[in-house]
Amino acid sequence: MQAVSAAPETAGEAARPPAISLAGIDITFALKDGGRYQAVKGVDLSVAPGEFVAVVGPTGCGKSTLLNAAAGLLQPSAGKVGILGEGLAGINLKAGYLFQLDALMPWKTALQNVAVALEPQGVPAREAEERARAWLARVGLRAFTDRYPHMLSGGQKKRVALAQVLIRDPKILLMDEPFGPLDAQTRQIMGNLLLDLWAQDRKAVMFVTHDLEEAISLSDRVVVMSAGPAAGIVGDYRVPLSRPRDIADIRLDRDFHEIHRQIWQTLKVEVQKAYAAGEGRDMA
Repeated sequence: MQAVSAAPETAGEAARPPAISLAGIDITFALKDGGRYQAVKGVDLSVAPGEFVAVVGPTGCGKSTLLNAAAGLLQPSAGKVGILGEGLAGINLKAGYLFQLDALMPWKTALQNVAVALEPQGVPAREAEERARAWLARVGLRAFTDRYPHMLSGGQKKRVALAQVLIRDPKILLMDEPFGPLDAQTRQIMGNLLLDLWAQDRKAVMFVTHDLEEAISLSDRVVVMSAGPAAGIVGDYRVPLSRPRDIADIRLDRDFHEIHRQIWQTLKVEVQKAYAAGEGRDMA
């Protein structure tokens, strides 16, 4: 595995348990023909409290599968998932999950879609509405509270979804290609919004993306997964870029291009392997 050395930890940070700990994770799926498919094998990954970690890799390498294991949406075949120092049994209630596809209810307004996230906590309706209104203002949608999802642009719907997740104040954010469907300019705007919100309380983030530039722009570390089957981690790189960041500006930085070059050397090999496997060719 290739890596860029991590910044030194303070004594306090070193003593805190990881926000997310994946130890020796194997995940195998049963196939319709009775066979078995091993998606990931022997994965060890730790995300510290307050750390932003992006996971990249070729299509089908198990990035989202690992994210689902951290969310408690699937049980690993082997290994252990730890959340804030405790073993995970069932759904991860300490995490907020932002999917690629919107989970907004079309019959509810933006305000109602955000407020409904507080129902499981038993928050009174009036308080939930007040908090939802405040969160919509924080994501730049103060004037769109009464709009239904079909009346919002793609970027605006993503802002509603982000407010819907953050209003619960989760300790961890799990994000699966959340900006994937957006155009390049809107992705940059959403990325900067995410960084601004994240900087306020530094939640632990595990962010899955196919976009290496996006991964570097946002994160403290970029983890590279190998081509599947039995995918594992083949690279773990510290991003040596100062914060705060502007996504458009940071991509002009010389250090950005150097770390991009290093990571791409590893990622390119795995992308080529995945392409060759899809074509039925042997890379040996």
